[in-house]
Amino acid sequence: MKKVLVTGSKGQLGQTLQEYAFETKDIVFSFKGLDEVDIVDKNKVNLELGSNLYDYCINCAAYTDVEKAEQKPDRAFEINSEGVKNLALACKQSKTILVHISTDYVFDGEKEGAYTIQDIPNPINEYGKSKLKGEEYIRTLLPNHYIVRTSWLYSKKYGHNFYRTVVNKARAGEELRITDMQIGTPTETDNLSRFLLNEILMGNKPFGTYHFSDGNAMSWYDFAKKILQENKLADTAKLILDRNYHTFARRPKNSVLS
Repeated sequence: MKKVLVTGSKGQLGQTLQEYAFETKDIVFSFKGLDEVDIVDKNKVNLELGSNLYDYCINCAAYTDVEKAEQKPDRAFEINSEGVKNLALACKQSKTILVHISTDYVFDGEKEGAYTIQDIPNPINEYGKSKLKGEEYIRTLLPNHYIVRTSWLYSKKYGHNFYRTVVNKARAGEELRITDMQIGTPTETDNLSRFLLNEILMGNKPFGTYHFSDGNAMSWYDFAKKILQENKLADTAKLILDRNYHTFARRPKNSVLS
């Protein structure tokens, strides 16, 4: 039986993984939220990994507020970089394979086509920089790892994300002003969960960096239209294309992952 620790288990991906964990035989999962294993706390990380002999650690813990990361970069780096460094060191000591979730925002968005794992990262905001630093710590410290970059992650049931925000605002009759100036590949947590369980934990992939997305490139505006249609809200929703929409953080115009 494989033993797997999941950190950040109360986020949208962690909660989704808990659903699929019950379907997966031959694996014993331990789901730990921030209150149980804060990855910033080196002592807690060392204690958890050092005393339980895990085969894998799936790190879903992250600081994901792109806007606030611009204003408070220290907190983003504390979690996304230094916290990940703590995990990498503890996994190395305990001989645990680390599976780390990263992001399309490590790229600058200037490429014409989809980004591959051969493309050189060049983040343009503090969130992307903090996630890239976490990746670099893992590659430097821990040979036995998987870094899985994903794009525009959302759950239909859990967390605060674009999908749920669009649905809730449409049902409340609120105006939706959405840009089409950014292109990405929306990825549902269910599909990423299946990939992690079937291809990483139960598969035979070489260690290294992978890209995973649902594959359909679209703008935020197109994604909003798709969400509204899926929830039968297209006829009543107040959806407005806004090409003057500005955010505090710079965001890549194209973050499509191959």
